[in-house]
Amino acid sequence: MNAQTKDFRVDSTLSKGLKIMEALAKSRKGFGVTELSRELGLTKSNTFRLLQTLTTLGYVSHGEDKTYSATLRMWQVGRSTVDNLNLREFAAEEMCYLNRETEETIYLAVRDGLNVIYIDKHESPKPISAWSPIGGSAPLHTVGTGKAILAANYDEIRPKMFEPMSKHTEQTLTTLADLDKDVEATLARGYAIDVGGFRDRAISFGAPIMVGDEAVGAIGISLPDVNLKEGSEDRLGAMVQHAAASVTRKLNLV
Repeated sequence: MNAQTKDFRVDSTLSKGLKIMEALAKSRKGFGVTELSRELGLTKSNTFRLLQTLTTLGYVSHGEDKTYSATLRMWQVGRSTVDNLNLREFAAEEMCYLNRETEETIYLAVRDGLNVIYIDKHESPKPISAWSPIGGSAPLHTVGTGKAILAANYDEIRPKMFEPMSKHTEQTLTTLADLDKDVEATLARGYAIDVGGFRDRAISFGAPIMVGDEAVGAIGISLPDVNLKEGSEDRLGAMVQHAAASVTRKLNLV
């Protein structure tokens, strides 16, 4: 660390503004000035002034109920950051490997609110295979990639989920108690498994791609149950976990 770095001082106005943006982005409800200032330990006058600035810049909206909320502009900035990471390029080698070794469909997914969106895929050569298009989506709690992201970011995402969660098949998790158990099992294994949560008889394995402490995406293996060989669950799970860890290492070296 050089002398210039040692003498560096964080700009207090900027840091307070970012704290406000983060608090609003993480909340499902709007905040009043008093509530937000208390939450962040700021003065009401300082909080109000920063909210006015963020509103003018388009990052915050002021509702008719006098509360402030994050706008889609925050989401757009976050999405641009993910896009600029070029996950497709970073994950291409691992996806090719998984596709070659398993001969099943391999997905690369990112989070979009309480859903995942598939941004890349490698098709299975088998006559019977799992299928979702690039650009397709599924609720986080219904597929392997979604469950992997959910488990990695659970402290942040869980408060935004409410019962009953959307049901797509008889196997879909619909209660928070069941979701808590599933997340606990996912974290213990190091990868997620879903059996028919989004489509009947579809099985998927997923593992998160991490930047720091946040899952920015996930790699998944998806297959119909007729293709699952007896005793192969651990192998497929370990493979997807290893692939996601490899992409994670590359991303964190950038």
